[in-house]
Amino acid sequence: MSKYWDIPVYDQPSEESLKKKASETAKRSQKKGKELHPIIVSGRAITKSWWGKAWCANLERYADFSSRIDRGKRYVRTGTVVDLQISEGRVEARVQGRRKAPYKVEVRISRLSEERCQQIIDRCGSQIKNVEELLSGRIPVELQELFMSGDGLFPTPKEISFSCSCPDWALMCKHVAATLYGIGVRFDEDPLLFFRLRGIEVDRFVGVALESRIERMIQNAEAPSDRIIEDADLMEIFGI
Repeated sequence: MSKYWDIPVYDQPSEESLKKKASETAKRSQKKGKELHPIIVSGRAITKSWWGKAWCANLERYADFSSRIDRGKRYVRTGTVVDLQISEGRVEARVQGRRKAPYKVEVRISRLSEERCQQIIDRCGSQIKNVEELLSGRIPVELQELFMSGDGLFPTPKEISFSCSCPDWALMCKHVAATLYGIGVRFDEDPLLFFRLRGIEVDRFVGVALESRIERMIQNAEAPSDRIIEDADLMEIFGI
């Protein structure tokens, strides 16, 4: 006899089955003239760039996510994330599961507040030289720690919300987890998408940081130095 609180247990689909369904989804979309943007993982490591690795490491260090996010590794490596697109504060994905049609996943990231952005700029202005260096991942250790701190550039669990159309009751299902890893892969391809997701104009971010650095240099230049010897002291030293 079925009961209301009985939760159905589903067999996990094999990798072969998932890959086949994902391939069929891609073919159907192509026939319909719809362009998909799949996540493709090549090699053992899911992410390779500093931005991609930092995104995944940031997610995995939160207790809220760490116990659940691993289930997405298998899915993203299998190629189940058949479509993933990033816009400001929002990620929309299609993740292949046991059904013919992929599940719809949506991840929302809170926009970085202007106040918090300015605080980060004030703290790292002297470390940022140009946009190219920032996007390449050649970032000083001090800035890496700042970006990933609780009040840095990377989102906290409170700033992330998500939903999936699958029947899984889990707060974070494997389709959402695969999408979160897929975001890191996308940052490998284009780090600018990280700033777009957080609502930051990277050129302005670096520009303001450099301006703040110059302003501090000018202020320091105008401030009297303890190392300047007064005329009277100079005369005394040399017996003039």
